[in-house]
Parts: sequence; structure tokens; C-alpha cells
Amino acid sequence: MALVVASAAAVSSASQIRYKAGIDLVGFSVTVAERSNAPVGGLTSGDFEVREDGVAQDVTYFSAGGNDQSVPLHIGLMFDTSESMEKDLSFSRGAAIKFLNTFPQAVDFTFVDFATEVRAATFSRAEFARLVARIRNRPAKGMTALFDALSVYLGAAFDQTGRKVLVIYTDGGDSASSRSWREATRLLKASDVTVYPIGFMAHQGQGSARLVQQGILNEMASLTGGIALFPGTMKELDGIYSRISDEINNQYTLGYVSSNVAKDGKWRKVEVRVKRPSAERLQVRTRQGYFAPSK
Repeated sequence: MALVVASAAAVSSASQIRYKAGIDLVGFSVTVAERSNAPVGGLTSGDFEVREDGVAQDVTYFSAGGNDQSVPLHIGLMFDTSESMEKDLSFSRGAAIKFLNTFPQAVDFTFVDFATEVRAATFSRAEFARLVARIRNRPAKGMTALFDALSVYLGAAFDQTGRKVLVIYTDGGDSASSRSWREATRLLKASDVTVYPIGFMAHQGQGSARLVQQGILNEMASLTGGIALFPGTMKELDGIYSRISDEINNQYTLGYVSSNVAKDGKWRKVEVRVKRPSAERLQVRTRQGYFAPSK
């Protein structure tokens, strides 16, 4: 199967999103949570401070909560169907279908199943039954092309406008990709996707390979404002999906026109903070920055 090739230069322009006709905004999906991991709602644009390379920016677009239809929501699911998944595939498929069904407001769902090969398809909400059939039907076989699958998804998400959320379910490291982790990292930094990796490591050993894989999944999340979660048993999957769903439905969307008008293609570090007195007790997660447009 031919893979969708996504370059960092191409994906970087997806950081410039359009929420209002004729206005290019740098957009960030932001999660605010208590130390207990409960999402924090009820914040306003005045509660946030945004700095780009240390320079304060004026927030010109703000949306609170997952039910705001003015910001389209696109849900992605990357699903590991490699041979090592065979024992647990039935339960994990059912949990994934239940999770996707909690987003009636989603514009579409992009499903990427991967083993040695990668397959991707996007389904509208009206095609949900076809999506369910697709999730249930592929047998577990082959190795794991995780980084190639990630590249395929990011290529598919390039033209989507609005909030983009990707959940990755996998049980091991990459063993079959043509793309390197370094390439995948650059693509993640260039995208505006929030990534939630779920690493089921029950079949992995306790050695260095497991630690490396956990580190990779944690970095995917850290770069994009998501969080990596590692269930100890299959029964924990439903609770983990519920936590992710709660976060998505309580995300904030901030947009601003950068005060830096240079079109130099350089990386710009962005920090988003909550200005409330209780802010030190809150976790604020979003992507770490974006690549400026090039001439």
C-alpha cells in the first residue's frame, strides 16, 4: 500500500487555521485540569495569557467546551493490529467503538489501522456503521509500523480545519516503519493535532525496550498537549477512554494573529498560562509551538 507522504514544510501551514473568513489565526487547543486530572471548565479568554517566544499575544478567538459547533471537531484513531495484539483485540475494539460513539458533534472520524502495512480512511458521522465494521474486521497479523501510520494520519489531517484529536492505541515499539522517530517528531511539531497515546504494555518485558517505547509515547503527547496513558489491564481501557473524552469535551480553543510578521519558517515557542490566583494548582497542556509560514 502506498503511504501518504507528509513533509514538515507542508504540514506546518496547517498551524495557520481559519476560524473566521479572511483571518489567519495561529490556533491552539488547550486543556486545563486539576491535579486530580479533572478538567476545569468555566474559564474565559481573560483567564489566559499567551506568549510567543516570550512576547505577549492578543487572543482574538476563543471557544470554550466541546459542544461549540463553530469549531469543527475531527477525531482520529490509530489502532495497532499487529500480531502481538491478537489476544486482546476483541475487547480493545469494543472499547474504541464505545469511545468514538461519545462524539456526536464530530464532523468526521479518521481511522488508521496499522501492522506491517498501514490503511487509512475517513468516515462522516452518517457513516459510523461503516467505521464500526472497519474496526472489527481486520485480523491481527504482522509487525508494527507506528511511525509510518502516524505520518499517514498527519497527511490526512493536513486539510482539516478546527480541532483535531488523535488517539493512538498500541502495545509495543515500532518494528516496521520506513520513517524514523526523528522524522515523526518533526511532523508532530509541525501539526496542530492533540495526541493521546494509549500504551498497553502488558505483553512487553520490563527492560530498556519498554522504557524507550513509553518515552516515545510520552513525547508524542507532550509535544501536542495530550497525555499518554498506560493501562495495566484491559479492563482499564474504558476508564481511560472516558478520561480522554472528558478532556476533549472540555478543551478550550485559542486563536491569535502573531505579532511576528516574518515569514521565515522558523520554530516559534508558545506558552499558554492561566492567570487565576489558583493557577499553580492547575495543569495547562497545549502544543509547544509552531513553525512560522515561509515565503
